[in-house]
Amino acid sequence: MSAAGRIAIVTGAGSGIGRAVALELLGAGWSVALTGRRTERLEETAALAPDGDCLVVRADVAQPSDVAALFDAVRERFGRLDLLFNNAGTFGPGGVAFEDLAYDAWRHVVDTNLNGAFLCAQAAYRQLKEQEPQGGRIINNGSISAHTPRPHSAPYTATKHALTGLTKALALDGRPYRIAVSQIDIGNAATDMTARMQTGALQANGEMAPEPVMDVADVARTVRHMAELPLEANVQFATVLATTMPYAGRG
Repeated sequence: MSAAGRIAIVTGAGSGIGRAVALELLGAGWSVALTGRRTERLEETAALAPDGDCLVVRADVAQPSDVAALFDAVRERFGRLDLLFNNAGTFGPGGVAFEDLAYDAWRHVVDTNLNGAFLCAQAAYRQLKEQEPQGGRIINNGSISAHTPRPHSAPYTATKHALTGLTKALALDGRPYRIAVSQIDIGNAATDMTARMQTGALQANGEMAPEPVMDVADVARTVRHMAELPLEANVQFATVLATTMPYAGRG
């Protein structure tokens, strides 16, 4: 399927997986709305694809007014939407025992990872349902923590498990409107967020050990494959991880 004329929103597009996916889509001919909380990082992403059709929109996905303004801007610029890559997220404070976790820290992770995904998915769902021709795709960025947690990761793990439920519910509700909803669960893509894992990450047995990582470009290619399927086909769940990283049983 040709990507010409196809429109995507990528949240968290200023770095890491979001930046890699945005550049992959732009390189394949998509028009992409880049959104995140830091305008300068989004502009850096846009500068890496000088020939791409980009729209930079600063937005905090946890704020309903920001999300509404984002989708208004996309409609005004492009007129329709074909893909939302719901990618914005945060791990939260690392190394904090559950009993010491501050409520504000918990709330920040929930607001970003879950409430932000809900707000963007709801806005995309409305757009995809109302536009002509009807339909499109939402891909949620889960994590292998949607299956198996790391130590001291209660907020992140809880939100990623919840995101799986949201994905399943929207995949069902979207059927009558040609809205395909899926989730990609990623393990140890090489980004700033995972840099510490190469020097040492806490394991389930209490030891610190370095973990293998994979090229983030491999994740981006997987997302593009999912995005470019015809709406009659859907990769409901995909797990992409560094081959030898701790995963099954975190061992």
